[in-house]
Amino acid sequence: MAVHRVPQPTTRPERPAVVSEAQQAGAPRGYRAAKRALDLVITVPLLVLVAPIWALIALWIRLDSHGPVLFRQTRIGQSGRPFTCFKFRTMYTDNDDRVHREYVAALIAHGRAAGEHNGRAVYKLDGDPRVTRAGRLLRKTSLDEVPQLLNVLLGTMSLVGPRPPLPYEVEQYQPWHHERLAGPPGITGHWQVYGRSRVTFDEMVRMDVTYLSRPSLRTDLKLIILTLPAVLFAGGGG
Repeated sequence: MAVHRVPQPTTRPERPAVVSEAQQAGAPRGYRAAKRALDLVITVPLLVLVAPIWALIALWIRLDSHGPVLFRQTRIGQSGRPFTCFKFRTMYTDNDDRVHREYVAALIAHGRAAGEHNGRAVYKLDGDPRVTRAGRLLRKTSLDEVPQLLNVLLGTMSLVGPRPPLPYEVEQYQPWHHERLAGPPGITGHWQVYGRSRVTFDEMVRMDVTYLSRPSLRTDLKLIILTLPAVLFAGGGG
């Protein structure tokens, strides 16, 4: 399964304004506390509501392939701090991540590592043999990300924020890419709702940094409401 290379662009996209963690902490007054309260108010009852779906998915994963139901993966959170991210397992156990590492490196270096398919940029490995039968549908519907509600409950993630990158993704970052790590990572955000496969990696970073530089509870609520139709019509998260 080869990683298609795309020529290096000759021009760099315009960078967004730099956002620091200090800016996140100070503006606007009470935003962080209100954001945390919103996370808990939505997450606690949602965990109760999805419990039957969680049980059915767990059974399906167990019947489909050998291995645990939950997949624990180290991701990079706010200020570059690593944390354990929870997802439903969508891959066979003991798989090799070398191909994905090469894919990520090319994606960050060239914007669209896998080129385009049917006029759309491809951001995930097409036909990845590591993915199980159950995993393909879970990824397509973003149901594999439901366990990240536990991360929100623990405070390592928020409902809304930049997607948390893998450590080997961050190793490929240019200095300005680190600006997207100034705030808490989220399950959904500007890229999931408005971007997905339609934007380059640099454009995704610009969207994240713009969101972090303009903290607003109204924006968070809007993005949460728009996430479901975005997932249904776009298919798959990050």
